[in-house]
Amino acid sequence: MDFEALKKYSALHPKPAGLTLQYGTAGFRTKAEQLDHVMFRMGLLAVLRSKAMASTIGIMVTASHNPEEDNGVKLVDPLGEMLHPSWEEYATQLANAEEQELQQIITEICQKAAVNQHKDASVFIGRDTRPSSKKLSQSVIDGISVLGGQYHDYGLVTTPQLHYMVCCQNTRGQYGKATLEGYYEKLSKAFTELIKRSPSSGESQRHLKIDCANGIGALKLSEMEPYFPKEVLIHLYNDGTKEKLNHLCGADFVKVHQKPPRGLDMKPNERCCSFDGDADRIVYYYNDETGHFHLVDGDKIATLISIFLKELLAKVGQTLKMAVVQTAYANGSSTRYLEETLKVPVHCVKTGVKHLHHKAQEFDVGVYFEANGHGTVLFSKAAETNIRQLAKEEKDDEKREAAKVLENMIDLINQTVGDAVSDMLVIEAILALKGLTVQQWDALYTDLPNRLLKVQVADRRVIDTADAERRAVTPPGLQEKIDRLVKKYKLSRAFVRPSGTEDVVRIYAEADTQENADALAHEVSLAVYHLAGGKGTPPQP
Repeated sequence: MDFEALKKYSALHPKPAGLTLQYGTAGFRTKAEQLDHVMFRMGLLAVLRSKAMASTIGIMVTASHNPEEDNGVKLVDPLGEMLHPSWEEYATQLANAEEQELQQIITEICQKAAVNQHKDASVFIGRDTRPSSKKLSQSVIDGISVLGGQYHDYGLVTTPQLHYMVCCQNTRGQYGKATLEGYYEKLSKAFTELIKRSPSSGESQRHLKIDCANGIGALKLSEMEPYFPKEVLIHLYNDGTKEKLNHLCGADFVKVHQKPPRGLDMKPNERCCSFDGDADRIVYYYNDETGHFHLVDGDKIATLISIFLKELLAKVGQTLKMAVVQTAYANGSSTRYLEETLKVPVHCVKTGVKHLHHKAQEFDVGVYFEANGHGTVLFSKAAETNIRQLAKEEKDDEKREAAKVLENMIDLINQTVGDAVSDMLVIEAILALKGLTVQQWDALYTDLPNRLLKVQVADRRVIDTADAERRAVTPPGLQEKIDRLVKKYKLSRAFVRPSGTEDVVRIYAEADTQENADALAHEVSLAVYHLAGGKGTPPQP
């Protein structure tokens, strides 16, 4: 390893004094001007990870739904999944190291993680449309090059597209071709096959309005549009030509504010959806005849997909185990509907996509979505082989047809990570095949009214949770207090958890009416303020 070159290049990407960053659920994220050294060092880390795994690693430069001034970086592991937790620790060490410690920390990582120095390293790079992303991805390239790694720069791509390319590359093309064309062709072919089977195929056009958050989603959807069947007409809004990324638009804005994005005019009962800034989340919504706004979030997306897959699995007559994975933020009505009406097992895990993904891998068919619209479906190797075989060889017509639909679903779903483009096509195909309107989909169940609040605290670490973050273990007395408050309201529950990024405690409450949900959330926030070291003035109702 050429430590002289490392020293020389590292000095060109100096670390600002006193800056400490933590590798979170989505990698590093902060103001763009503070990230140059982090990008350079993540280039170094990707080379080490690539040598350790003898595989291609991905680096995505994006801050997803954050404001345009921010940026960030995510590392992608060989099968398109998120970076392994043991390496998150290395990433944090490397990002925070002082200049003179770099060499020692790299040497330590190589020893601890058994990095084979003689292996070749290969890294795929992608970036979003932020003004700072091009320069920051150049810093990544500097880091890769100084350690002698090979790289392929895909330029502007959605985050899920980069995950997809990495997976294609490391499965030697089994998952698909590691090019944008390969991605567009695989998805559109499966989608076209599904749409052909819909009852109204060929006669009516399906219109969908898409808010692209002024981000990368708009660029990639317009590239993909020529691949779509003529039955589907997409209309892109907030395409990034005029306004700022994520400003008053995008999936996160719509979900948090429960209102339509700026720049998209909605007529009654029109189907609309929003992507987030790097196109790995999606939510649907519409206005009814009275002009009332309805959000169709990740919980309802998971429910629609589960209904569809459950019917198909029943038709093929295989004993494949299917489950839905949620977090504590999933609306209580969705959990009740899945368990009691659909009879599908539901598992609750800690917040964060990696926890959902990990749990979903335990089933033949694992559906996971966060309420914010990030999610996908995982099929076990055995289930996939089984389904593809039935689609080819099954003698019974009905069974074979159902298997073919499942096979197209497997090809349409991006199993590496939540993907707004892929999820959108899955939803559009299911609505067409089942002849459902967005209103009928929304009416599957009624969400319990809920409220999200946050309380500033001196130190978020005073709160420790258990049972997939649904119960507070510390500080003493807090959970007992929450239990007493919850008993006052019908159909209610509430939980608190420390933020992963800032000194705030997040509070979620739901109850039979909005008034009660608001009251419960407020009372819980007061309990947190008094028992967990609240800062500033007490929360006001």
